[in-house]
Amino acid sequence: MIKGSCGNFTGFSYHLVGVGGIGMSAIAQVLREKGHVVSGSDRNYDKYITQDVFSKLSAQGISLYPQDGSGVKENTDYVVVSSAIEEDNPDVRKARVFNKKIIKRADILAEMFNPGYGIAVGGTNGKTTVSCMVGYILDFAGLSPTIIVGGCIKNYANNSRLGNAKTGVSDIIAIEADESDGSIVLYAPRISVITNISKDHKSVEEISKMFITLSQNTRERLILNTDCPYLKAIDFDHKDIVTYGLHDNAGICAKNIVYKPFQSTFTIDAQSFEINLPGSYNVSNTLAAIGVARSLNISDGKISAALREFRGVQRRMDIVGEVDGVKVIDDYAHNPEKVMAAITAVKLGCKRVIAIFQPHGYGPTRFMKEEFVDAFTKALSPHDVLFLPEIFYAGGTARKNISSSDIVKRVSRGGKNAFFIEKRDDIIPAIYKLVSPGDCILVMGARDNTLTEFCRKILYTMAKW
Repeated sequence: MIKGSCGNFTGFSYHLVGVGGIGMSAIAQVLREKGHVVSGSDRNYDKYITQDVFSKLSAQGISLYPQDGSGVKENTDYVVVSSAIEEDNPDVRKARVFNKKIIKRADILAEMFNPGYGIAVGGTNGKTTVSCMVGYILDFAGLSPTIIVGGCIKNYANNSRLGNAKTGVSDIIAIEADESDGSIVLYAPRISVITNISKDHKSVEEISKMFITLSQNTRERLILNTDCPYLKAIDFDHKDIVTYGLHDNAGICAKNIVYKPFQSTFTIDAQSFEINLPGSYNVSNTLAAIGVARSLNISDGKISAALREFRGVQRRMDIVGEVDGVKVIDDYAHNPEKVMAAITAVKLGCKRVIAIFQPHGYGPTRFMKEEFVDAFTKALSPHDVLFLPEIFYAGGTARKNISSSDIVKRVSRGGKNAFFIEKRDDIIPAIYKLVSPGDCILVMGARDNTLTEFCRKILYTMAKW
């Protein structure tokens, strides 16, 4: 156990390498609120990219340094790194010179999480939205949880807060448990949610094994999505399983569902619910959050009231703005299933989708190439339009033997309007040539915080047209 990592101790000094990342920044904020000295470095900070993130961290008393080793001091107690940080990183090298303890992000999160009343939300898709909903509902109900999630809850985001973390006074801690790096097996929750399984980063078989381990580590209740065929195929040997879904065989089942543009309503056991989110997948996400809240004896009336106030998560079906009847929407969709869900949801509120998808990482794109082709071919209508810039490259070693153009060629052969434009900004003039009132411009992609800035640039440019 890292002394004082989740307690009320003060005086420990943590330096987080990659502090601008969504997961690292959440931990940094909670550590700071617990009274620790916190500093961090980040490549984007060095490049003057996404400075809004760093200004908010700085406003909370988190010291920021270039990623050149200068942030690691002789009095630094712990250096925290993610699995993406290379061994030759200057901060890591400096930590070794000073013989400092180097901790993985997942390990420190597990040590903050496991001693408390832990609620872990995992799944290939939907875990960010569900974990944010869970945290907000519990907070709304007065349970004062600590929240560490992979998205920025709009209700909490302000001039000095990112919205992806909140420190409570109870022993309840609600987190988003990530399976992409295998760290999900480190957690020992009281309550776990598994939203679904699909190919993403790893094969279905590999992901399934990790979720089986999570279920075995879960000490009280396991909440499962009965609509997921891969989850249904697993014989979870657990004493307390609650299921949710959109069909009658689920323990928590939505009835009387009405899908509206950017809103959905439904009932459960005569209680009406309303969420400010579109699409069937968000109704499913809400059922998972309701399952957690009920497990903590929060009444359906209180849950419903919280959900009406829940404003959603940044970069999850986020309407950035509208010009002349054209909405620009920012979404984190980055795997085939999420891409299909996002396009389908947007279709509820527009006459045509102009989709821009930026794949992230050469390895993941190569791994899921066929699934991406299938997703776009199925989701896009003949009048919709798809643009792909080149694959987003965040650095490190990678075999660059695939291009976005490879996906576009296949989708085009499937009869869809798909175009490869290498530089992202060059897509904006192409949009100008075809956009008309009633269209929705849907920007999708992960790991790149500048995509939101790109959305704003589209809006700004359209306003001048």
